Amino acid sequence: MLKLARSRILAAVLACAGAVSAQAHNFHVGLTEISFNPNTGNTEVVHTYTAHDVEALLMNLYQRQFDLGLPEDQALFRRYLEKQFRISANGKPVALQWVGLQANADTITAFQEIEKATLPAGALLHHGVLSDFLPAQVNNVTVGGAGRATTSLVFNRARLEHALP
Repeated sequence: MLKLARSRILAAVLACAGAVSAQAHNFHVGLTEISFNPNTGNTEVVHTYTAHDVEALLMNLYQRQFDLGLPEDQALFRRYLEKQFRISANGKPVALQWVGLQANADTITAFQEIEKATLPAGALLHHGVLSDFLPAQVNNVTVGGAGRATTSLVFNRARLEHALP
């Protein structure tokens, strides 16, 4: 159900992208879904961003063109993502394992997981991906699974952290 909702939101975002000039757009949205997978016992974290925004960020940081199909360019985005998206519980960092990245002309999707654990209530999420580069960036995080009611949290430049209910 979360994947269907995420797909619909992403489709709406991409539909809006088609209505805006190919050279620039006025919205900057990131979608993150955090869900518990009962088959593996892992908490899965899936981030989706507009490819143009990620490429512009990386070009600004490193002053060169990027191809996120290349492992060395993926590594640079991975370092950035791991710096800007963090989770802590009881004052200690939660280990997010990198799973991989998929890139196409429209979106960049990054996959992480927390091995053999669920997120406890009160876990603190820090989400500043692209907010440091794009003042209007909004990151929507949907958290659900493992007996947790689905919650949606909104992050932006003015609000980089939320505690889970």
